[in-house]
Amino acid sequence: MRLPPPPGQLFDVGGHRLHIHCAGTGPVVVFESALGASSLTWRDVQALVSGFARACAYDRAGFGWSDAGPLPRTAGRIATELRALILAADVRAPYVLVGHSFGGLVARLYASRHPADLAGLVLLDPPILEYWRHPSEERQALLDRGAALCRHGERAARLRATDLLVAFVRLGALNVARACGRLISAGTFRRSDEGVLVPAGKLAPDVLDIAVRSWTHSKFFEALGSQIASVPASAAEVIDDQDFGTLPLAVVSGELNADAVQLSRHADLAARSRRGRHVVATGSGHWIPLDRPDVVAGVIRDVIADATEPRPG
Repeated sequence: MRLPPPPGQLFDVGGHRLHIHCAGTGPVVVFESALGASSLTWRDVQALVSGFARACAYDRAGFGWSDAGPLPRTAGRIATELRALILAADVRAPYVLVGHSFGGLVARLYASRHPADLAGLVLLDPPILEYWRHPSEERQALLDRGAALCRHGERAARLRATDLLVAFVRLGALNVARACGRLISAGTFRRSDEGVLVPAGKLAPDVLDIAVRSWTHSKFFEALGSQIASVPASAAEVIDDQDFGTLPLAVVSGELNADAVQLSRHADLAARSRRGRHVVATGSGHWIPLDRPDVVAGVIRDVIADATEPRPG
């Protein structure tokens, strides 16, 4: 299924094009999406942030309106392409970089590579590195399963079988769509596997329509499968004891998603900046940009305010 015209522009980043959409004026904010997400998941946050800043959401290679990119899709490669996109699109530094979930790995890596480019950093439910550098058997099984499902999805997309699944999703017949998913995946698809994608129930109907259209393209499953398989390598690229110095930093945990260990690790991560803070988004699960866009926008506003103050010695 074809996507509607892109809301933003596409720029070449070295043999393939990435899509970026900016709105508003003022200090610049750049959004880095979760594992299976695209610029669409930032729509509500972007609408709020564009009221006081220039908010820029983009699609990683293979997602949304962007072209397919080279493999493997590691955090390091994604960070390299993001820098190329920012330069090509003339997005002026310094900017606040916001990373959600897997996007937090990309954002942390970007911060270590290009510290002078950043005015601040916001991490929404970022992964705990030690969990994914050397994943347990249970976590590795989740990664293997996700990558295998993406291989099924890629094959089905090439055969156009995903068009039927998406048609049922658009009609609201989710149980029928799930049955199609089991058929496409040779009986291996389970309802719990939907977590790999953006939760359909959290998206507005018009956004969901565009999102599911993108899921009919083989480039999406190829990119997502590579990202999933490369999670341990991506986690290994990030500096474990990363020191953020005086960079304004906010780490946000979802109240309904984080256990005591995760809350503690997120608080420790925030403390690595002398201008860091840990925020708990009440009433939110893992998908904080969709559950509490108001909290995300408020945190970004605070980080921008911190960035305009003289940095302590």
